[in-house]
Amino acid sequence: MVITTPKTRSSRNWVAISSHVATALRRRRRERYPSAMEGLEGDFVFHRAEGRPLHPQHVLNHFHLLCRKAGVSRTTLHDLRHLSATISINAGVPLTVVSKTLRHSTLSTTANVYSHLTAQATREAVDVVDKTLTHADWPPAPHGLSRHRDRPATTSPSCTTR
Repeated sequence: MVITTPKTRSSRNWVAISSHVATALRRRRRERYPSAMEGLEGDFVFHRAEGRPLHPQHVLNHFHLLCRKAGVSRTTLHDLRHLSATISINAGVPLTVVSKTLRHSTLSTTANVYSHLTAQATREAVDVVDKTLTHADWPPAPHGLSRHRDRPATTSPSCTTR
């Protein structure tokens, strides 16, 4: 296994992680490897005894073992990426932010892959607007007038020109 720089310049960037994840990684490193780890090959939180990185197959095998122990069907690590994106989109995180987090080169890539979720979000947005307009005092009455008593019955929420 060879560790080298990323393929593209844009891939060489920071990655956002939650404060919980950052704390857990720092704690693991301190507890598992209390020495400063000087003289070892790399600077990895997860590594072999001599400091070299774990082989990707070892990581995948361990992940599958954890899935079995948790009673979760066989899952790929890439599935976790999709899960993260799905949770973010369903929680209302803007698609542009999700796209940048996933490091997609274009917003359309994200929109295409997660179109089923964005379609659902669009339906929910339309429903919110519909509910707001049908349950609100719409159109707004002129200042000082009650919408129901003082406006002509022909007034509708459509746009008109004068």
